[in-house]
Amino acid sequence: MTVRELLNQQIAQLTTSERKIAGVLLADYPYAGLLPIQELAASARVSPASATRFVTKLGCAGYQDFQRRLIDELQKRELSPRELKLTEVPTPEGAPFLHDYAHRMSRTLAAMVEVVPEGQIDMVAELLADPARQIFLRGGRVTDTLAQLLSVHLRQIRDKVHHLPDDPEGWTEAILRMRRQDVLVLFDVRRYDPRLTLLAQQVARERQAIIVLVSDTWLSPIAAHASHAFPLPIDLGTAWDTHVSLVTLVEALIVRVAEADWATTRKRLEAWDRLRMAIDPMPRPPQ
Repeated sequence: MTVRELLNQQIAQLTTSERKIAGVLLADYPYAGLLPIQELAASARVSPASATRFVTKLGCAGYQDFQRRLIDELQKRELSPRELKLTEVPTPEGAPFLHDYAHRMSRTLAAMVEVVPEGQIDMVAELLADPARQIFLRGGRVTDTLAQLLSVHLRQIRDKVHHLPDDPEGWTEAILRMRRQDVLVLFDVRRYDPRLTLLAQQVARERQAIIVLVSDTWLSPIAAHASHAFPLPIDLGTAWDTHVSLVTLVEALIVRVAEADWATTRKRLEAWDRLRMAIDPMPRPPQ
């Protein structure tokens, strides 16, 4: 469990002083926790002794141990397949590889269910289904395929859906079109894309649009600007992370958005298919 998850888990049990410290940490996570304890305490307007008691309550041996945990999280954010290979859990001897791999996937999905509140799914689905809102989507080097998957289906369900182009030059025009009630959905997992963080920063500052982040357990820096963040498990104990939990979330959102107003969705799908067949009666897969 990350320090952020511990904070969110225990927030209801914290004292007033402890909630102040937690607020400072979550507002600039994890970097606020890497400050000297005097600076963290001053930012939260509590005493250094209160900060020490706070980290002990989180299960740390002291402030140095607390910072070591944060540093460990930062290091895990940047691990490549080459580095993950050194810590992988091999398939048990004699076990079929695919059987073992599928079980790992199953455990990952079970972990996902535990960390994603049902209410959060409902709130984000409601945002994506609201016809008054424009929806903008973008992902990183690998995760943009997930942004494209969500955008393709949302465009069939509703209008005002925009997938941002590969060239960041085109993002400027999208930012100018955004309004406060619009939604920007960003996908970003470890080895995070710094361009997406800058995009989120600009959108939050210039347009105050709603940002939804789909990320991993360690959470992209985009989380500092997001109204909703999904910290999904991606570690399979192999050299390669899995996106199965991200795909599952995307497909769940597609279903929820489509069913929010099924009568309207059905009419749009019927019109979509009719026009598609009129343009190309023998549609071919994209090259």
